[in-house]
Amino acid sequence: MELKIIPRVSEKTYAQAQAGMYVFDVPKNATKQQVSAAVQKRYDVSVVTVNILIAKGKVKQGVRKGGVRVTGRRSDVKKAYVRLAEGQTLPVFAEESAEPTKEKK
Repeated sequence: MELKIIPRVSEKTYAQAQAGMYVFDVPKNATKQQVSAAVQKRYDVSVVTVNILIAKGKVKQGVRKGGVRVTGRRSDVKKAYVRLAEGQTLPVFAEESAEPTKEKK
């Protein structure tokens, strides 16, 4: 069974990608070895290191109709920080070189 890895796309991850560190959302039961193998297989690159962390979900509060306060909690997310070998990149995090131009009337 193949591990489902999802690239995490944000301004911070794009900045880290320029330095060779790529961030993925991974299943909660994934190990470093499984993440490394999945990235190597999917993108055909060599992985140097993998660091994993679990970001705890935030507690959120809301008010229902009638003034009843409710609290909930977002789900936890497991992230994998993957460093590739020198000179290798992933196409998902490639920086856009040309911005679209607007036509003038």
